[in-house]
Amino acid sequence: MSELAKGFPAFEARKRRTRRAQTWWGNAWIDALEDSSLDSDALRRGRAYAHGGHVGTITISPGRISATVYGDDHTPHETLVFLDEFNDSDWERLLGRIASKAGHVAALLERDMPDDLADAAYDAGVQLLPGIDDLEPRCSCDDWGHPCTHAAALCYQASWLLDADPFLLLLMRGRGEDDLLDELQRRNSGPPANMRDAAGREGGAIESSDGTPEDSEADSSAPLDPATVDQIISDAAARARELLTQASHRG
Repeated sequence: MSELAKGFPAFEARKRRTRRAQTWWGNAWIDALEDSSLDSDALRRGRAYAHGGHVGTITISPGRISATVYGDDHTPHETLVFLDEFNDSDWERLLGRIASKAGHVAALLERDMPDDLADAAYDAGVQLLPGIDDLEPRCSCDDWGHPCTHAAALCYQASWLLDADPFLLLLMRGRGEDDLLDELQRRNSGPPANMRDAAGREGGAIESSDGTPEDSEADSSAPLDPATVDQIISDAAARARELLTQASHRG
């Protein structure tokens, strides 16, 4: 498995069923699926499969998501959904837009994706969210639907994961969270070196080796002062833990 791949345990069956996601970007993902569909019945069955716990462990990696999806007779079907990765030029423009506004970085660390970030990416010629026909499903089943029931189920569950962590969309586009944060740190020259660890769902305030709070070294060229950066990271880590805990207990 690629070092950028991330695996997620199967969702348990849910009693409460809903067609929509909980975030605007999760719903944009669903729109891309449904607007491209040639079979509304496959979508309906896919939603039932997603909520009924038919999807196994989901793996997200650059350019694709994959899972084993089980039919009503428990037959396993190897299911994938492909999404184009960004090229180097795309990443250069996108990261430039994200780094140009400190609020974008703070929002992503809080597992949020503001509307204006996606708008800024679009203005830079980068389509961050998938559109019609951008999601390419493949499945080992005999259903020629686009998507088939199994791929639809996988996509609906993927929207739940995206709700909790929009960094997963960036992973599908080709870069992992650690690499992105390192690159944004380099561009901004403001956040402390261990920003990634602080945002890694376990940290809060930055501490020195003796356990006491440690201020970041000031940088006159940084867009944020160290105290503000420390507060953003502490708040972001707490919010990330909360969102991921909620996601793991859905259903």
